[in-house]
Amino acid sequence: MGRIVINSSQYEPKPIVGYADQVSVAPGESVQFMVSLDGASAFDAQLVRLIHGDLHGAGPGFKEEEIEASGTNGTYAGFKQDTYPGSCVEIDAAPKLDALSSLTAQVLVWPTLPDLEREQVLMSKWDDDRGAGWSLFLTGSGELAFRVKHADRDAEEVVLAGGLTATVWYLASVSFDAKSMTVRLATRAIRGSYSSRILYTEPGGRNENRTTKMLQRGLPDTAGIPTFLAARNRITLAGGRHVPTAHFNGKLDRPRIAGRALTDEEITRGVLDPNSVPGMLAAWAFENNLTSVGVKDITRVWDVTVNRVHGTTHNMPVRAMTGFNWDGTEYSFRHAVDQYGAIHFHDDDISDCKWQPTTSWTVPAGTRSGVYALRVNALVDETMEEDYLVFFVRQTTGTRNSRILYIAPTASYLAYANDQFAADSPFLETLAGAVPHMGEMDLARHQHREFGMSCYDVHSDGSGVCYSTWLRPILTVRPKYRHSITRVWQFNADMHLIDWFDRMGYQVDVITDHDLHREGHALLDGYHLAVTGTHPEYYSGGMLDALQSFVEDDGGRVMYLGGNGFYWVTGFNPEDPRIIEVRRANGTEAWSGEPGQQHLSFTGEMGGIWRHRGRAPQKLVGTGFIAQGLDRSSYYRRNPDSFDPAASWIMEGVGETERIGDFGLEQGGAAGLELDWYDPKLGSPAWAHVVATSEGHSRLMLEVRENVSLTLPYMGGDLDPNVRADIVYFKTASDGAVFSTSSIAWCGSLSYNDYDNNVSRIMKNVVDRFVGDVPLP
Repeated sequence: MGRIVINSSQYEPKPIVGYADQVSVAPGESVQFMVSLDGASAFDAQLVRLIHGDLHGAGPGFKEEEIEASGTNGTYAGFKQDTYPGSCVEIDAAPKLDALSSLTAQVLVWPTLPDLEREQVLMSKWDDDRGAGWSLFLTGSGELAFRVKHADRDAEEVVLAGGLTATVWYLASVSFDAKSMTVRLATRAIRGSYSSRILYTEPGGRNENRTTKMLQRGLPDTAGIPTFLAARNRITLAGGRHVPTAHFNGKLDRPRIAGRALTDEEITRGVLDPNSVPGMLAAWAFENNLTSVGVKDITRVWDVTVNRVHGTTHNMPVRAMTGFNWDGTEYSFRHAVDQYGAIHFHDDDISDCKWQPTTSWTVPAGTRSGVYALRVNALVDETMEEDYLVFFVRQTTGTRNSRILYIAPTASYLAYANDQFAADSPFLETLAGAVPHMGEMDLARHQHREFGMSCYDVHSDGSGVCYSTWLRPILTVRPKYRHSITRVWQFNADMHLIDWFDRMGYQVDVITDHDLHREGHALLDGYHLAVTGTHPEYYSGGMLDALQSFVEDDGGRVMYLGGNGFYWVTGFNPEDPRIIEVRRANGTEAWSGEPGQQHLSFTGEMGGIWRHRGRAPQKLVGTGFIAQGLDRSSYYRRNPDSFDPAASWIMEGVGETERIGDFGLEQGGAAGLELDWYDPKLGSPAWAHVVATSEGHSRLMLEVRENVSLTLPYMGGDLDPNVRADIVYFKTASDGAVFSTSSIAWCGSLSYNDYDNNVSRIMKNVVDRFVGDVPLP
């Protein structure tokens, strides 16, 4: 499978791709599969259970089990399915907006890419198909413009000379008076000390600007033409779905439409008191959805006039953003709703590809819980192309087939989904100490930007990506994928663990982060052992509560088999939990959120890292994030605590001076990539046993920034004693227990020497003791 690519600019996007519409399903539930095929007329589909996805030559190789599924397996006609990224608001049909003779359209604008060299629409009632309507937009050089067109005439256009400045708020308006046939365009800069990034007016610049022009004809009848904010309609698909174009990048606040030409005083008054302005037909108050627990009905925007001309967002523009009047006195929209009236739109937002389903599968009773995929293959240009549409099968709530429960870190998969590290990151080569590897999937993601990005990337306007959705092809959640930042990362690193359980003969039930968030502590009931993946970095408060109660109240046991876990505050969209949210602040991060925009729109809670919310990972699992380095992995040595009778059973079969994990598929060792340490100051239990500690890390393994208050010259692993991974074990009064390996690379060492090694031996010791009926020593 695959192609050799010499010049990435000549790479043709992946011809067969798809996605499953559900993260997880239980027996009796159904999952649909959306497939796009370009270059062939048919493809084959086969349901599989995935066991091992890493193609490393020193590992056990790719493993899958084909599953009988008579209504799903087979050959299907294929066709190309298009994706339409870009966020905007589509206004509900409203006859009052259809046949206006006079008009005022006004909106507060905070452009981020005014010089984009293409049109960006602010407000429109326009249809490209019909070639008619009106549109208020920014030109390719950032000038405010207004266009009117009748279907049988050429367009008439008015342009206000002088482009807008990026990240400055403006009150932009257009008025058309039918009696005088005059259009007036105007902008007024609002350089709030906090809300606008640029305080001063450049030499020769003007804070107020206007122009007038007479039109040959009046406004066209726009009946049947949709009204959009931040875009205009391009085409209408079968079934009536409108596909917008000319998306705006930046924030909009308080858009208004009146059925008459307003005066300057009325336009100004209409910003804060629209219902006092005669002739006001629609006044959208984005802030009206804001509550103390997040944005209610997050895909809807509300009109506060008597006409109730409400709207629906496309592709999840970012809500709960600071508006033109944010004064810096409050940092949460919960406490100053009227100052958070903005929505940030991007031309590359995506929340749902909305592809047509090709086939589906209803999970039969008795199906083994695990990691599954629909494997799709097609012969394209004499090359067999394939894709795997990954999903998870869980047990029906209240039933168990095992004492062991694996929690697949699907929130973390979404946070990293379709990351553009290899193509876009300015620091990846420095972190890795090597030129990034770019494989076929990296090139596919680079070309398939319409599939959206990860929460580590920035939008085209440089703002951080804070939403991520399951409803798209996620090319990083695929077996056989080699990640650009290391050998494997996230999904295929976790498949090392799935393979080890399979090889060692353990029956394991599987759930996902999404399941744990939805059902909470009750989902863990009856299990003896809950096991994490290699990098469970993104957690909601409810998920933390569930694990804490499982250990403290139920006497459950947790094996934390990763590094940098339980780190970022994560929100799940209450209307569609397949979409998550992250607002970055004060952690080790790829981007930082803007001031005043660090609270989650889904929940209203403060974002950032759990440590700064008083829930450091050390409290939950004994260790927390201390260092990151992608160049090579190292090993552990036993500590005196490992010889204590209360913990010595962990090291049965391991020599006193034996190096633990000086081998492995993840950069050559079991201690690497991201490390955690034992730190009582952050809540590590004083009675815990630190049974082993890593050593021998390189200068590229750097202590994380939240752990230091100064920039120091010795933060690398060759000099900094804090840079280490601690293997920690502790019990609780209820006979609950936690075992933490504190390294992302740990599971990559399990299969070494045909699974006969000290990492595998330690794992088996702990699993067997944790699931047994005998109380822990």
